[in-house]
Amino acid sequence: MRAAVIQFPGSNCDRDMAVALNKFCSEKKPAQMVWHKESGLPKNLDLVAIPGGFSFGDYLRCGAIAARSPIMHAVIDFAKKGGFVLGVCNGFQVLTESGLLPGALMRNSNLKFVCKNIKLNVETSSSNFTSCYSKNEIIDTPIAHHDGNYNADQNTLDELKNEDRIAFSYVNNPNGSMNNIAGILSNNRRVLGMMPHPERLNDPMLGGLDGNRLFQSLSQSLVTS
Repeated sequence: MRAAVIQFPGSNCDRDMAVALNKFCSEKKPAQMVWHKESGLPKNLDLVAIPGGFSFGDYLRCGAIAARSPIMHAVIDFAKKGGFVLGVCNGFQVLTESGLLPGALMRNSNLKFVCKNIKLNVETSSSNFTSCYSKNEIIDTPIAHHDGNYNADQNTLDELKNEDRIAFSYVNNPNGSMNNIAGILSNNRRVLGMMPHPERLNDPMLGGLDGNRLFQSLSQSLVTS
């Protein structure tokens, strides 16, 4: 797998993401870090990952400034051409702000930063990101966010459900997200945004491998496609 990780001022999960990706990248071609001021992406990529953190200090709205960085023009073009894009936590916020995913991430309903391990329900295994899970499997994943409350209009919520585009849902909703949504897929199922951090649970030394299977799913799909 050939991957790039986008870095913004305030990103703090970029190295974690690269470590998780490098388990499935060639040693000769590890995940490449791409600074937000770049105007283009490396050639022949399979995946662009937008990591968690607090890009631009979360000023205006979380992800709003990052979504207008020069590199995002290239990311949007990459996605429109069928490339895979993964946005985690702040990355999910950037994807909604850039229009690659519908809805918005609002302030947590309890108005508090939430940082803990939670249970997720795998809503679909019919995607390149979730094929190594079973539908309705319960998995562990860490969360760490202040603005993870997913909101969308009713038509969007209905479309996400009817088109099997809800990737993950919370077993016990920690932030007030509508329909307990923790992660969603784009229309072509090649863009995934999620608030939980799979890259933080990709090794037994970190407490488990539930997050690792997301990267394994994508890697295997690229081999068989």
